[in-house]
Amino acid sequence: MLLTIENLKIGFGPFEPLSGVDLDLDKGEILGLVGESGSGKSMTAMSIMGLLPLMGGRVKAGSIRFDGTELTTLDERSYRALRGGRIALITQNPMTSLDPVVRVGRQIDQVAQLHLHLDRKEAKARSVELMERMRIPDPALAYDLFPHQLSGGMRQRIVIAMALAGDPELLIADEPTTALDVTVQAQIIQLLVQLVRERGLGLVLITHDMGVVAQTCDRVAVMYCGQVIEYGSVTTIFDHPRHPYTGALIGCIPRPGMLPGTLTGIPGVVPSAGNMPNGCRFNTRCNRVMDVCRQSMPTPMNEAGRSVSCFLHTAGQLP
Repeated sequence: MLLTIENLKIGFGPFEPLSGVDLDLDKGEILGLVGESGSGKSMTAMSIMGLLPLMGGRVKAGSIRFDGTELTTLDERSYRALRGGRIALITQNPMTSLDPVVRVGRQIDQVAQLHLHLDRKEAKARSVELMERMRIPDPALAYDLFPHQLSGGMRQRIVIAMALAGDPELLIADEPTTALDVTVQAQIIQLLVQLVRERGLGLVLITHDMGVVAQTCDRVAVMYCGQVIEYGSVTTIFDHPRHPYTGALIGCIPRPGMLPGTLTGIPGVVPSAGNMPNGCRFNTRCNRVMDVCRQSMPTPMNEAGRSVSCFLHTAGQLP
């Protein structure tokens, strides 16, 4: 496996926003991480990138292995050799990723010079080539532009080009289309899928859009309150969701021909890390809650490449 996460727990002071996360990803695969805001998706990404200390957090327990290398024990110097090179992050807001006073082409150059040790001429040629692959019109001209001179969609393509400049094996895309209009969103997602298929990359796609996951991902991990509560192939999860939260998320997807008023929502909000309920963390919002759900945490049930953490399943009330 390219990436394996086992029993990952992270801490911020007395709080534990991730607790017992298990995931894996191979080359050429797309893994979707889904869930509402506050479910732990971005924290999982920050853990893989080794950026928790910058946020005041730490890995308390568990393992993150990338191509056989244990990341949780790496020192910062070793992590820097990976970060932006073999492991790259695409953020949701390109304006916070790009330096507003440096031309975009030079920003791509710097990644290639740092991780591939290219000289400036070689780095520029690579940057222009990447911009062309990102379908940026007239890349030689765009190379000398500043971020504010580009549209939101073009800026996001520059961020993707920067992520690719270090020749990564693993891409982590954290809500990469949130700030874009629907047409541009579709173009960016299509571009990411094409890159995975052509280059054999592993892609972790973090999103709250279940429709995007259904169309693009190979497998999906449903997160809630810092835990993976259901995990499996996209086809299996969408056709036969076992956790009530998974079913509720799928029920929020608009479909052609739906009658007015039939689109469902999920009542309540995701609890904060400092206010977790006892037992199953979804019990305060679940319409199928049982007494045991309020008293104990369900143990993940694993079978045939999928897992689910729900007492309804263990009690035989779910298929």
